[in-house]
Amino acid sequence: MPLAKATGIDKKHQDQLIAFGPLPMHIAIIMDGNGRWAKRRGLPRIAGHNEGVNSVRDIIEACAQLGIKYLTLYTFSTENWKRPQDEVSMLMRLLVKALRDERDRMHQNEVCLKVIGEFHSLPRDVAKELRDAMDMMKDNPGLTLVLALSYSGRWDITHAIKKISADVQSGVLKKEKITEETVGHYLATNSIPDPDLLIRTSGELRLSNFLLWQSAYSEMFVADEFWPAFRRKHLYEAIADYQSRERRFGMVSEQVQQSPKRRSGWFIERLKKSVSNS
Repeated sequence: MPLAKATGIDKKHQDQLIAFGPLPMHIAIIMDGNGRWAKRRGLPRIAGHNEGVNSVRDIIEACAQLGIKYLTLYTFSTENWKRPQDEVSMLMRLLVKALRDERDRMHQNEVCLKVIGEFHSLPRDVAKELRDAMDMMKDNPGLTLVLALSYSGRWDITHAIKKISADVQSGVLKKEKITEETVGHYLATNSIPDPDLLIRTSGELRLSNFLLWQSAYSEMFVADEFWPAFRRKHLYEAIADYQSRERRFGMVSEQVQQSPKRRSGWFIERLKKSVSNS
């Protein structure tokens, strides 16, 4: 089925965001708080992960409707392998089920799927489902969905250093030619622009080893909601907050051209209140 269009108040919010100013090209999300969401309801942790899939579905659809180009989701970190084996196994089974349930829908909506991380460490059935889904959606022109699986920022940088070192030793690369752009080329995200907006749920104030190099100039937004409670209205709040900021990249305000629309803080505040009340 084709991508469902936003309607009613949801369409109004999306139209306001689009009209106000540039949207972030790349949104990255640290999806945190599944276990705590479940614990507060007297439910097993897997119930939080299961409900979190509904949040994933809603955020993917909202990003596609808005025309966001890239969405990266911190799905499973290298540190998450340290969790109890039963929970890890259930998470992997849930991932396979979600891929099977959502693959056709995403493909019909022209989503392109990519995965970054230590692919070889994933269970064989998970790796197969991912490869099949990526192969199916590799040429789709819509939203690029990036799943960070068995991923960490330090692993990414370390892996890049090893590849750079090997190419220097083999003569493919001269060490005096190494620049920041060179490092970026060797990262797992080499074909993806750095995130403009980095969202973290559950109120925690840390990066948790996610896109450390790539997030150097990302605007950060911390949502108090646990991931299973995070829906598109919270995404709109984060985007509205992003649009209200002045991105200077090390320059001073006078060097940054600022449209009158961006200086209209009242508009952003009104939009955020409207979203919160919907």
